[in-house]
Formats: sequence, C-alpha cells, structure tokens
Amino acid sequence: MKIKGFQGTSLLDYPGRIASLVFFGGCNLTCPYCHNPGLVLHPEEFDDYPLEALVEDLQERRAFIDGVVVTGGEPTLDRDILSFLRELKSLDLLVKLDTNGLLPGVLQNILSENLADHIALDIKTSPARYGELHSAPVDFVRLEKTIDLLAESRVEYEIRTTCVPGLVEKTDIRKIGELIRCAPLWALQQFVPGHAMDENLQEMEPHTPEKIRAFAEIAGEYVDEVVVRGI
Repeated sequence: MKIKGFQGTSLLDYPGRIASLVFFGGCNLTCPYCHNPGLVLHPEEFDDYPLEALVEDLQERRAFIDGVVVTGGEPTLDRDILSFLRELKSLDLLVKLDTNGLLPGVLQNILSENLADHIALDIKTSPARYGELHSAPVDFVRLEKTIDLLAESRVEYEIRTTCVPGLVEKTDIRKIGELIRCAPLWALQQFVPGHAMDENLQEMEPHTPEKIRAFAEIAGEYVDEVVVRGI
C-alpha cells in the first residue's frame, strides 16, 4: 500500500466529530494548483506507513475518534484500498473518502460493500477544460459515471470545487452545475496559492470573497445546498 502519511486527530466536515487523516501517494491528475504536490509528483520520497501499525494505532485511538478521512493524492489508485477500507469498517469507524472520481469501477466496489459513509468528489472545472489539469488526456466519461453512481447510491456525498482564478469562472460554475444538477451539497472552496504545484500560481491573487459568493449564487440554481469554505 502507498500510505504516505498519518495524522493524529482533526475535525471531520461533520460538526462535533473527530477523525484521523490518512494520506495516499500518487494521483492520476497533476492539477497545477494542487496543495499536496509532493504526494502527487514524488510519492516515492515518502516512506510507506505500515498497514499493521496504522490499524493498531487506530484501535488505540478508537476511544476518542469517530472516523477516518482517507485522502491523497488519489486513494482509489491503490490496489489495496478495498482491503484497507474493510479494516476501517471492522473497527466500526466512520469513513470519509476524498476522490477525483476518475476510477468509477473502484468507487462502485466501495459503494457496493458500504465501505464509505461520506464521499467528497472533487470536480475541478468544466468538462471541456479537464485537459488543463494533466500532462496526458483525461477521460471525462469516467467522472460522469462516478457522478451517476453517487446520485443513484444511498451514500452521503458532496461535490467540491476549488475556485482557482482562470480555471473556475462563472461560465465554468454553470457548466459544472449542469453536470451535477440536484446534488445534495456543493462546496465552493477558496484557492490557497502558497503551496501550489505550479510555482507560477504561488503568487496568484485568489478570487475575492465577493466573487466566490457570486459563484455560490449561481451554484444555488443547480443543487440543494451550497457552502463556501475558506473566505
């Protein structure tokens, strides 16, 4: 397994719940604004965290944590992700999975075994612009399949979009909205430039809070609930 990091305790997105965070290395995108570039570009530079030690640590923390946030990188790339999630559920822990949604087959298996309690699906920009996020072609049909899977499932899920200037503008918000229409929750997140993978973005001025709130007004035309984070 490519477990590259394990942090003690942190707040889940659910108020009043506490979770440990587990980071996986490797990704099938190279988003220029990614805030974990080391995990994406050079996962081999991070030591793997032994699964046995991780499970033992989580067992010891079980008295005061409610769950685990599984993030990355892209966790669904790991061939042992299902086994790992089964271990977490055997400990009776809640599981929140962060994913870019480009491996719907893996997600389908996770859903069929009820291995996640909450899924955060990152939709980066409008469909036609996904080629700007990677050095190789991106099969957007896979993401569309993931959106359909989540919509048809009973799992609690949210859509997340980081509002990067030039990559996410009003037109992009509308195109994403058409794609995820009727999703239960859409979280618009402020872009934080300091750790961006592309050094040219590290000095970029984020969208103003007013502009992101304007995006939220548009987003509200498409989904049940919109939240704004980071402003």
